[in-house]
Amino acid sequence: MNPLYFDCNATTPTAPSVFEAMRPFLTTVFGNPGSAHAFGLEAKRGVDAARGRVAGLIGAAPEEIVFTSCATEADNMVLEGMFADRFGHLIISAIEHPAVLAPAARLARRGVDVDIVPVDGRGLVDPADIEKRITPKTRLISVMTANNETGVIQPVAEIAALARERGIAVHTDAAQAVGKIPVDVSALGVDLLTIAGHKFYAPKGVGALFVRSGTRLSPLLVGGGQEGALRPGTENTAYIAGLGEACVLAGSDLAQEGERQRALGTLLRSGLEELRRDAVVLGDGAPVLPNTLYMGFGGLKAPDLLTECVMSDIALSAGAACCADRTDVSHVLAAMETPRRFAEGALRFSWGRFTTQEDVEELLARFRDVFDALT
Repeated sequence: MNPLYFDCNATTPTAPSVFEAMRPFLTTVFGNPGSAHAFGLEAKRGVDAARGRVAGLIGAAPEEIVFTSCATEADNMVLEGMFADRFGHLIISAIEHPAVLAPAARLARRGVDVDIVPVDGRGLVDPADIEKRITPKTRLISVMTANNETGVIQPVAEIAALARERGIAVHTDAAQAVGKIPVDVSALGVDLLTIAGHKFYAPKGVGALFVRSGTRLSPLLVGGGQEGALRPGTENTAYIAGLGEACVLAGSDLAQEGERQRALGTLLRSGLEELRRDAVVLGDGAPVLPNTLYMGFGGLKAPDLLTECVMSDIALSAGAACCADRTDVSHVLAAMETPRRFAEGALRFSWGRFTTQEDVEELLARFRDVFDALT
């Protein structure tokens, strides 16, 4: 039986062109980018080229890109860096990734005033809810661009506009958005933006943080002067080159690939609804990523569904991959006040540029057996 991969929000395969872009830096171009000799300068040119490619995808200047090991590091850099003095007020949403929720909770324990804004039943933040929580002490607002479970796209530009009027910095974790939908830092109006390479065909272990020129941020790590002294340490040259190539790949067909993936989602949704009438789309009615469908199947339990999926060679998730070992309802569905009947049977389907219509049709055929085995 041919395995079916529908877990692209957890990670994507490394694209062939990305691997080829990395190859020289794993073999012949091995110099340290900080060295002044020919070997180092050749490596530095690779890092500089990748920086320009990442910047180009999101409409930033190259000098505003800081390379990191992952999105979690970038998120921690922002929250810890903005509140290094342990003073001020932070506003986040209730559906943020743990990479934002956890450092926010740690800041709260250290004395920072943290406000957590709720979402509606679709999983959307209301900018008005954020506006009424702003105080003279508010230093940062952090709201993700698109949720990793529901795929719901948040009104970040509206939030940034109201923050800008008051001189408040805005961060958005765009790990699930970059490479899937157009993301432009000027259009969004954000000061800081997180990127995760492995969500759009770069390898796991590389990410980036956009830091708008003039934004003050204390470094999470101290040491050498790499990455403008915001992220010291010898650069992971090969993976950085891979991230740069992934940005080129994403930018080459972003609109067309998005439409193709959205059409696959329409087919998948209609097919699953026909198979299981007692089901709801979680986040229905909100703008969503073209590659994500989060469905709750009434009367069924996600662990049981996943077990049957494994038996049928189907790879997908009940929610965030970083919390895959948990058996309780996700914090996102809890924040949405999703009826427990559907929250307990929630499955996230996420696909990508290597997914075909035939894959979707085969998935639906196998899901018929999955449902039959549990009912």
